[in-house]
Amino acid sequence: MLLVLAALVAAYLALVFFAQRGLMYPAPKAGRAQPPQGAEILELPGRDAPVEAWYLPPTTGNSGRAPLLLFTHGNAELIDDWADRFDAPRAAGYAVLLVEYPGYGRAAGHPSEESIGAAVLAAYDWARAAPGVDAARIIPYGRSLGGGAACLVAAKRPVAALILESSFTSVRPFAKQFLVPAFFVRDPFDNLEALRGYRGPLLVIHGINDSIIPVAHGRALAASVPGAELELLHCGHNDCPRAWDRILAFLGDAEKRRAG
Repeated sequence: MLLVLAALVAAYLALVFFAQRGLMYPAPKAGRAQPPQGAEILELPGRDAPVEAWYLPPTTGNSGRAPLLLFTHGNAELIDDWADRFDAPRAAGYAVLLVEYPGYGRAAGHPSEESIGAAVLAAYDWARAAPGVDAARIIPYGRSLGGGAACLVAAKRPVAALILESSFTSVRPFAKQFLVPAFFVRDPFDNLEALRGYRGPLLVIHGINDSIIPVAHGRALAASVPGAELELLHCGHNDCPRAWDRILAFLGDAEKRRAG
């Protein structure tokens, strides 16, 4: 009986190990929207396949170099879903770069922590060299799964500030829901570790009713960086409104800190 039980446990763990990426990345396969007017569709070099990104310039008509929000979306989402949601920061003079993940939408490749990280770093490197972008004012903004990609950028590249919305400390704490040890997680996205050396401005936004990624994760992320700001919203995980007034105020304060 013990041998049979051990064999069943081993088979279950093997199944979880090899199937977990299929569960972790339920990637939509079809685009649902067109880029907004004035957007530039980019094809950037990725690790295994080209990276798709949409560059949305500011709508203020400013001819100078603009600060840029590098947005990394959540799971089961596409850049298509976010194309029309950045009117407020664009009107305030910010450019936006929406980065698609490998295997999502029209993008080739397969999603993993490594491939997503490579895609987002490729987008950052493009933005840093783009003539219309102020290379010293690139701000990663990650939502949910995208928080892992945004933290990776902040750990590996200089950024002006960092915004995390509805994100997690790491994927590992969720392993217990599947009765598997934490070390079986192939793509841990350890955001706390990524933030260990980060000392720039950080805004953490989280819904207090989030049943997918509990608000305790947001509190822990904010507590890990001295001076970080925590904005708690009365919402869950996928129904939170864009807190643009709060975000733009945070970015304005970050600009003052940078100038001072």
